[in-house]
Amino acid sequence: MKKKEYSPDKPVAAWTSTDRLPDGVIPSLTMILRTYGCYRSRGGKECTMCGFARDSATVPPSPDDLVAAFHDALARRPDGKFMVKIFTSGSFLDASEVPLEVRSVILEELESDPDVSKVLIETRPEFVTQRTVASCKERIRKDFEIAIGVETSSDEIRDVCINKGFLFEDFIRASEVANQYDATVKAYLLLKPPFLSEGAAMRDMVRSVRDVSGYSETVSVNLCNVQRGTFVAKLERRGEYRPPWLWSAIAVLRDAKRENPDLIITSDPVGAGSKYGPHNCGRCDRDAASAINRFSLSQDISDLEITCDCVHLWQKVVELEDVAYGAPLARRIKARP
Repeated sequence: MKKKEYSPDKPVAAWTSTDRLPDGVIPSLTMILRTYGCYRSRGGKECTMCGFARDSATVPPSPDDLVAAFHDALARRPDGKFMVKIFTSGSFLDASEVPLEVRSVILEELESDPDVSKVLIETRPEFVTQRTVASCKERIRKDFEIAIGVETSSDEIRDVCINKGFLFEDFIRASEVANQYDATVKAYLLLKPPFLSEGAAMRDMVRSVRDVSGYSETVSVNLCNVQRGTFVAKLERRGEYRPPWLWSAIAVLRDAKRENPDLIITSDPVGAGSKYGPHNCGRCDRDAASAINRFSLSQDISDLEITCDCVHLWQKVVELEDVAYGAPLARRIKARP
């Protein structure tokens, strides 16, 4: 996988948006810090769909560079109160990516910033230990959330389709440790990793939302997209993978919310409408993505109500792909004028 050119003291990306919290909607600042990368990826054990390896540093960045990248991202803050979401090329709590002194500086600065109301970090569950979480909570007493890419509650799907390298019981253990220290948990799930039919992927998501609901305050249903240099990209080039239909995401969100009315369930349809992202027929993609975004803020399933003729094709795909031996039955289709 060819690495991108980069400045060591700049973040991979930083942007502002809006997030849903239990007590309402709040502006947010998301930053992706360029670290040395996920330890599993460095060992040649990449997840099938993850393109973060292309964004990781070719050599470990210095603590000064990481702090400078954090300051660069923080300068793009929105006005007024906001939450901060920190991602890396792997795990924020992995000391081989984010040294302890850097983690301390970042959390202490966010604690002292009067406009920061909540901080979210993402990590793999093996780094969520009593020692690590206690250290974080010593430095930040504001609302602190630990996001974990559990992807699915099925150990078989997580292993065979994603190559994630941990079990659902590891997610449960990490969630219990976080809760011991008054940290909340956000579960990231993945709709339609490779080797699943459209229907199987949808059923897995609804079941997974149910399974993580007892351990998470918020669930984000991520829609798998095709990133360069990944195993999923190789399958897509051979005609053996299609990103999920936006109709599938809408159906999952509607069914999961009805089943878990008190749980915050969100989704950000990254790349919606493109060949390499979640899409329908092309004509309704923008409306479908907008409906998903509206629902993610309102939590009102009526916001998911859109119409398009291609829903009938999607329904037929869901009906037949289970007996198609995993072959996508409808890849990119052209919308009628």
